[in-house]
Amino acid sequence: MPGSSDDALALADEMRPVLQRLYRRFRRESEDMDLGISSIQRLLLMVIGEKPGLGVGELAKHEKLRGPTISGHVKSLEAGGLIKRLAVDPLDRRRSSFFLTDRGRDLLEEARRRRRDWLAGQLDRLTPEGRQAIRAALAPLDEISQ
Repeated sequence: MPGSSDDALALADEMRPVLQRLYRRFRRESEDMDLGISSIQRLLLMVIGEKPGLGVGELAKHEKLRGPTISGHVKSLEAGGLIKRLAVDPLDRRRSSFFLTDRGRDLLEEARRRRRDWLAGQLDRLTPEGRQAIRAALAPLDEISQ
């Protein structure tokens, strides 16, 4: 970024590979979960859970994927009883919105619990000072993530 201080540039160089490794490890742990759905389907469940009522086009735009790609995954999730499709416009039945079913919510909660438990296990390996350092870094990290 033009005008960044040498200190900010050095910190960015140190931080970027650490965050990338952590993200990859977190993702690998998530992928190792045998939940019976693919990682993209898990992602779609999360998006539908956070933004109920999205349609195929909106999901595709949100995830920067093509509609037909999303459509196939949505059909699988629907067939598995994880999401339900509701027509939002009675005059245009082609336009439908997706919502989590109870089963979909349960599966999503299980995935979150497993990720949380894995991360808690990793944090348990740190010293109390290490955990406190991470706790202190959360607010600034959240600030730059906005």
